[in-house]
Amino acid sequence: MDAVILEDRPDTGEVMVNGKPYMPDAKGNLVPVEAIKAANKLEDETVRKIMGYARDLSAQIGRFKQYTFDDLGSFEALLAQEYGEAKRGAKGNKTFMSFDGLMKVQVQVQDYVDFGPQLQIAKSLVDECLNEWAADSRPEIRAIVTRAFNTDKTGQINRAEIFMLLRLDIEDSRWKRAMEAIHDAMRVVGSKTYVRCYERRSIDDNWQAVTIDLAKA
Repeated sequence: MDAVILEDRPDTGEVMVNGKPYMPDAKGNLVPVEAIKAANKLEDETVRKIMGYARDLSAQIGRFKQYTFDDLGSFEALLAQEYGEAKRGAKGNKTFMSFDGLMKVQVQVQDYVDFGPQLQIAKSLVDECLNEWAADSRPEIRAIVTRAFNTDKTGQINRAEIFMLLRLDIEDSRWKRAMEAIHDAMRVVGSKTYVRCYERRSIDDNWQAVTIDLAKA
C-alpha cells in the first residue's frame, strides 16, 4: 500500500493527499476539491480573503492601542517629572488636546459594578414601602422598581434601573435604608479603559469622532 502524504495549505483550506487537493468539511471529512460545488468553493475563498484582512486589521488596532497608551503614558511621565511628582497610574477620565484645539484624544475608564447580598435586603425594604403605600405610590416608581430587580436574559440585575432608584428623592426612612443597602452592595469588580479620538474643522464646529469601530464606520 502506498504511503499517504499530507500537506496542509492553510491559506486555501486545502489539504494535499498524495499530490491531490482535498478540503475538510464541517464534519472533518476530506472532500476532493473537484467534487465541491463552484459556489461553495467561491464562498470559502471569499470568507478566507475577508478573514485575512480582518486579522491584519485587528493586529493593527491592537498595536495602535498599545502605542497610544505608551505615548500618553510617556507624556504623563514627563508632566509628572516637570512638577516633581512620581508618575501615577491611570485613575480616571482625561482629555489630551492639540495646540490648535482641533484634535483631541480622550481616555475614559469604565468601572464594572456588581452587587452583593445587601441588594436583597434593599429589595425587601423597597417592597415593604410599596405594599404600604399601595394606591398612593406613583405607577412610574413601581415600574422602575420592577425593572430594577428583575434580571435580564443573562440573569444579571438591571444596573441602569438600580441607579435610577438611587436618584429618587423619597423621605421614607425604610426607603433611605434601602438606598443605603444598595450603596453598600455596590462593588467594583473590574474596569476597562477606552481611547476615543475626535477632530473638528474649526473651533466653532462640533467634534466628529474618528471611527475605529467597524460597526460605526
